[in-house]
Amino acid sequence: MQPGLEYEMVPPPIAENREYCGSGKLEGKVAIITGGDSGIGRAAAIAFAKEGADVVIVYLNEHRDAKATKERIAELGQRCLAIAGDLRDEAVAGQVAAKTMDRFGRIDILVNNHGVQFPQCSILDITAEQLDNTFRTNIYGFFYLTKAVLPHLSPGSAIINTTSVTAYEGNQYLIDYSATKGAISQLYPFVVNLAGWAADSCQCRRAGAGLDPAAAGQLAGRLYYHLWHRNTNAPGRAAV
Repeated sequence: MQPGLEYEMVPPPIAENREYCGSGKLEGKVAIITGGDSGIGRAAAIAFAKEGADVVIVYLNEHRDAKATKERIAELGQRCLAIAGDLRDEAVAGQVAAKTMDRFGRIDILVNNHGVQFPQCSILDITAEQLDNTFRTNIYGFFYLTKAVLPHLSPGSAIINTTSVTAYEGNQYLIDYSATKGAISQLYPFVVNLAGWAADSCQCRRAGAGLDPAAAGQLAGRLYYHLWHRNTNAPGRAAV
């Protein structure tokens, strides 16, 4: 079993291709990435910085992981604002948008990436508290931040949402989590229509089985095998 903090994981996840230098395709842009302290979020934050974007990473309380991500972005010559907060609270989402505008004066990209999962062997084991927490984190947080950021976006901006293969295939151990990922996939086409943007301005990116602090802190042995055995990543390797 791995710990729930990326800096404690052995071996550490690979968050970037050090040989790739970027091409400046996001120069002058500002991106907000939730869960940007670790895992897929950290990889996205570093990749965006390599392409010339300034980055805002939003995280819960993993300060050491966030500090490492921020320092790497600074090494790449880009600015990074790290904001700790619980996106289950709509007021926090508003603060993220306001702080980003105060610091950078614009928002071009929103990456809703944060999430939680709590594997259970049966739906009978999923408590009301777990169900509420999973939906508030994985759905409410996405909804609140999209709502807060949308007035600051313009045509040419982008919203990217991390969903999962479980949105389409389900998973017997991740019933509530799978439901939230399915909801994400269905919600955002309507956001595009309301914004009046082109259809590709709001995208859902489907991730396969990932080994990041959110998953690794809870999964081990045979259970993780069952979660991973239909994974679409390269054989034998979990995604970051």
